[in-house]
Amino acid sequence: MGGPSSEREVSLNSGRACAAALREYGYENVVEVDAGRDLSAVLTTLEPDVVLNCLHGRWGEDGCVQGILEWLKIPYTHSGVLASAVAMDKQRSKEIFRAAGLPVVESVIVPADEVRARHVMQPPYVVKPNNEGSSVGVYLVDVENNGPPRLDADMPEMVMVETFAPGRELTTTVVGERALTVTDIVTTGWYDYDAKYKEGGSSHIVPADVPQEIFDLCLEYALRAHRALGCRGVSRTDFRWDEARGVEGLILLETNTQPGMTSTSLTPEQAQATGMTFPALCAWMVEDATCGR
Repeated sequence: MGGPSSEREVSLNSGRACAAALREYGYENVVEVDAGRDLSAVLTTLEPDVVLNCLHGRWGEDGCVQGILEWLKIPYTHSGVLASAVAMDKQRSKEIFRAAGLPVVESVIVPADEVRARHVMQPPYVVKPNNEGSSVGVYLVDVENNGPPRLDADMPEMVMVETFAPGRELTTTVVGERALTVTDIVTTGWYDYDAKYKEGGSSHIVPADVPQEIFDLCLEYALRAHRALGCRGVSRTDFRWDEARGVEGLILLETNTQPGMTSTSLTPEQAQATGMTFPALCAWMVEDATCGR
């Protein structure tokens, strides 16, 4: 847990929550490791039976840590090296989704300086890093803006610009080969980092009150995305749904291979809604752990 990414604090919260849940379930020797540059040496010393990967963002969710665990031959949870790396790259994962017949919006990868200088596509559009999660560094440029966005100086050199998909925020978790349910995420503004992780930032309606056809499509698309990327264990796929356009208004945004496990997280909430307690979910991930994922 932890690690050096921009999602470090969320990861620490996820790790603490999962460790407590595993102890509650009955696992006696649960060790919490804040992942640093000495991670390989720490794991070599600990010799764990299994690593429950609660890292979020770069280095922990993009295939890097998965490669270390494969090298050390330590069974681990969630997706393997390739699926993790591809899912973290929004543009490449979108190409895979499109090839699998899944609905995505148009996007381009362009220099951040070019985005600061001019509209690289017709507003409304969204600017985001190509390989971050938790809505870190996301800018919504709508038709009322006077000009291109003033991106922070710490944005990466190359960024993704994609057509804005209006509508409701829906999400579905996949556990193994089962799509659990659909959550409707309600917030008063943009579903940004604060809306995701601060108490009261958003509310979750589980199961989502949407037409059965849309509900079923979310389950189907999430499972197809999970399989198309080659994911293992647990993943969560996010959608936008424009009610005015019906089925045509359902757009797949991205698939998260390391969904959050905090007190406000969507995946534990969906598991609970479908009869799986949080400790049981954590235990399932531990028992599912392997190498060669």
